[in-house]
Amino acid sequence: MAEGVEVRVLTGEALGAALDDVARLRIAVFRDWPYLYDGDPAYERAYLAAYRDSPGAIVVGAFAGARLVGAATGTPMADHAAEFAAPFAGVDVPMERIFYCAESVLLPDWRGQGLGHAFFDAREAHARALGATHSAFCSVVRPADHPMRPEGARSNDAFWRKRGYAPLPGAVAEFHWKDLGHGEETVKPLQFWMRQL
Repeated sequence: MAEGVEVRVLTGEALGAALDDVARLRIAVFRDWPYLYDGDPAYERAYLAAYRDSPGAIVVGAFAGARLVGAATGTPMADHAAEFAAPFAGVDVPMERIFYCAESVLLPDWRGQGLGHAFFDAREAHARALGATHSAFCSVVRPADHPMRPEGARSNDAFWRKRGYAPLPGAVAEFHWKDLGHGEETVKPLQFWMRQL
């Protein structure tokens, strides 16, 4: 585990108090490949309100002293039923049994030190405590020849497979955001991955 970093599970009021810092992390981390997200604080506030309002939500925070250097979020998938109804239409697991691991964002200096595993461990334990039987997340799909792909860019597929996740055939969501250097939002496909808990 990363030296000098404390991982804490945040729910309720503690979760709500951390959301501004989570928003700043999302904007900073998602600027990089493969998301290339041109972050918007107003959008972040609206998006993260869903976590504040969900009784089953969790934020797993990685703190270096008082500073939040990484965070992972999650909610019961049923809280996103309208958004994800189409991608999960062919999945033979009820929405009420799936926990959605929404995002993991970690500043570069703290990567590769076990925090990604700690984030998943905490969210999966929380999911089991809520009665979930499966855990899922989605990841943006970018073309291999994308002009902004950095030299030597690697996917997280091997890490996710090591955690027991596999892509769900045909389960693709669509989200809109503005890429860096673009004037307006465009649609992005995001592939769902899932594992049994």
